[in-house]
Amino acid sequence: MSTLKKPNILITNDDGIDAPGLQVLIKLLKPFGNIIVVAPDKGQSAKSHSITLMDPLRLNKVIEEDDYRAYSCSGTSVDCVKLALNEILDTKPDMLFSGINHGTNSSISIIYSGTMAAALEGSIHGINSIGLSVLDYSSNPDFSLVEKYLPLILKKIAKVNVGSGLCLNINFPKISPVEAKGLKVCRQAKSAWIEEFDKRTDPHHRDYYWLTGEFINMEPDAEDTDDWALKNNYISVVPVNTDFTAFERIEETKNILL
Repeated sequence: MSTLKKPNILITNDDGIDAPGLQVLIKLLKPFGNIIVVAPDKGQSAKSHSITLMDPLRLNKVIEEDDYRAYSCSGTSVDCVKLALNEILDTKPDMLFSGINHGTNSSISIIYSGTMAAALEGSIHGINSIGLSVLDYSSNPDFSLVEKYLPLILKKIAKVNVGSGLCLNINFPKISPVEAKGLKVCRQAKSAWIEEFDKRTDPHHRDYYWLTGEFINMEPDAEDTDDWALKNNYISVVPVNTDFTAFERIEETKNILL
């Protein structure tokens, strides 16, 4: 009697190896495959797709059990993926999961997100990759909505051809499972962070700054965006890729330059 081979699942994040969101993700994915975790040894939030070039990278094996290995890495989330693919794994994983991030990565936030950079790095290598975030910035968020829906999402994603490089940005609203209306596949809202800097002075009379800001949705009434979905109790699912080409502006640019 033949048995199906368990898939290999690579997990990373940008909140660090000890983050509660990562531990919940590991727990949820363990029943579905062989788990390999490579995560930063400290928080690497808002590092986007940065990689480490001027300093050595260090790996520390944290756990080794049947069907489960975990490493901490001194670099960024993307460093973690690159090291996993080149130094730890003999073959590409069947899937990559990044998260569960503490805080939103919807709309324009994806540009800054280390969580989504790791997922996009996986997709570059043809790995079906998912970034997961909850709209809760606390140190101990409520992950019950993720716990309900992630197994359902995983079963569907497992049917996608391995190697297609599908990349999804999935954000969960800060609501209870009974309030959720389900999944909504949508597009990224046109938005921006309006930055402000809190200027202060240290005891040596030198100025320093803390970045603050406000999120602005530039199309709040558009019902096909992730921001609208989240505000209306849907789990937003946005397919993303690494092609930054503004196809709608190619002809305009030709008319300007040629």
